[in-house]
Amino acid sequence: MSEVTATDLYEVTMALSYLREDMRAPATFSLFVRDLPPGRGFLVAAGLEPALDRLSRFRVGHPDVEEFAEALRRPVEDLEPLHGLFFEGQVRAVPEGRLVFAGEPLLEVTAPLPQAQLVETCLLSFLCHQTAVASKAARCVLAAAGRPLVDFSLRRTHGPEAGMQAARLCALVGFAGTSNIAAAHRYDIPAVGTMAHSYIETFASEERAFRAFARTHPGPVTLLVDTYDTDRGVVTAARVLEGLGLGPGCAIRLDSGDLGALARRARAVLDEAGLREVRIVASGGLDEYGVDRLVREGAPIDVFAVGTKVGTAADAPYLDAAYKLVEYDGRPVMKLSSAKVTAPGPKQVFRGPGLRDVIGLADDEPPEGTEPLLRTVMRDGRRTKPPDTLDAARARFEADVAALPEEARSIGRPAPPLPAVSSRLAALTAAVRRRVEARALEEGDGR
Repeated sequence: MSEVTATDLYEVTMALSYLREDMRAPATFSLFVRDLPPGRGFLVAAGLEPALDRLSRFRVGHPDVEEFAEALRRPVEDLEPLHGLFFEGQVRAVPEGRLVFAGEPLLEVTAPLPQAQLVETCLLSFLCHQTAVASKAARCVLAAAGRPLVDFSLRRTHGPEAGMQAARLCALVGFAGTSNIAAAHRYDIPAVGTMAHSYIETFASEERAFRAFARTHPGPVTLLVDTYDTDRGVVTAARVLEGLGLGPGCAIRLDSGDLGALARRARAVLDEAGLREVRIVASGGLDEYGVDRLVREGAPIDVFAVGTKVGTAADAPYLDAAYKLVEYDGRPVMKLSSAKVTAPGPKQVFRGPGLRDVIGLADDEPPEGTEPLLRTVMRDGRRTKPPDTLDAARARFEADVAALPEEARSIGRPAPPLPAVSSRLAALTAAVRRRVEARALEEGDGR
């Protein structure tokens, strides 16, 4: 599948019309989230790095033109104006790992109009999915209150590439490892895993299964104890670990049932056997809500393994995001549709202490004590610096989370901060609205 033709049809029809009409002046589009999903006190900006990779190699080749023509059922010659088009614009964006809120641009593109239009779908696809998953994973980190988390999402994500993204995003917000071997290799993340219930079932007894696994993997092992009777499984695991002299670094894994009660009973059995260093890993349909409940109950769980609900951002699997034109050929523009009004002009977000943000125009003077969030990451179609690292993104995330107001950190009923709007942006919005409404009135009168 071509990276260029993986787009919506209307991007192609609009770009072709712009070229035919010789509308190639610079256009600025702003990508933002209108409203945070329910149950979210913040979003974690993510997806920028792979999006920049895509933009840096974006070029319409002849095979792409042929696919466009086939989709439109038109002669290839009609689509030839698109041949050779590549991205040569500027991108200003919030670096990965920063926390963002409703109405704040995650990214702004300024490029010749046909180019800026044609990259819309891929940018929304990259940033929306990855920001949603990163934000879900970040809430798990808050809920875990310092306990390690590992990513088990690959088998339930919406395709292998989504699983790769989930592993990367979990690492970005501080997860300790992933079950995804390919992601562990690509992103230098520790690979983690145990065994399946089917492994236990193939042996004549649970004890034989545990001993066989320990023989194959003589280092620290994690034994899955809930295939049959969990309490008995814990006793058997303790006997095997103690008999083999395996303790430090080893663990048992609970994957079903009342995890809090089971963990307390398991801890007692392990401690009585002198296996105080053997950890308890919990999995099985967990997300931030389940993790938060277990932590608040004081369950003696050392590691949380989360998968399905985090890799799919199950309770908020999409963002109400938009990629809207805010300026064309130096003229600020805006949309006035009911409930979908946009603010005109290229923008900047100025962040103050406590994540108090002001959304302003890109050329506003920064308010005292603030820093601009959007940075120029691409100019003339080329990155302005080498690709960012997960370590750098994680450091930004940790710094922003540390400054996040307590009410926004809440797992149950978060209250996100509301960004302010600069006086210049408010004045421009009012002026453009008057201009647009006056023009609409004239056209309605037939003048």
